Amino acid sequence: MNNRTEIFQTLRDAMVELFELDPERISLEANLYQDLEIDSIDAVDLIDHIKRQTGKKIAAEEFKSVRTVGDVVEAVYRLVNPETA
Repeated sequence: MNNRTEIFQTLRDAMVELFELDPERISLEANLYQDLEIDSIDAVDLIDHIKRQTGKKIAAEEFKSVRTVGDVVEAVYRLVNPETA
């Protein structure tokens, strides 16, 4: 999970599994809260899933600014590639 494409695919798979979302609804532009109807409890579950996948904890403060799936991909990319972020 080193590049944005891999991160997106892993994230999409996780969202389908965790939240029973239709994969076609999940795009980089999709708003987590409005388009995908993810609430704050779901967001915590997603953060926990990311931590288990990467072995790194994403800061809750960083996740507060996240609005779209693309924002999550960028946050995870910066987490797993700190030297290029």
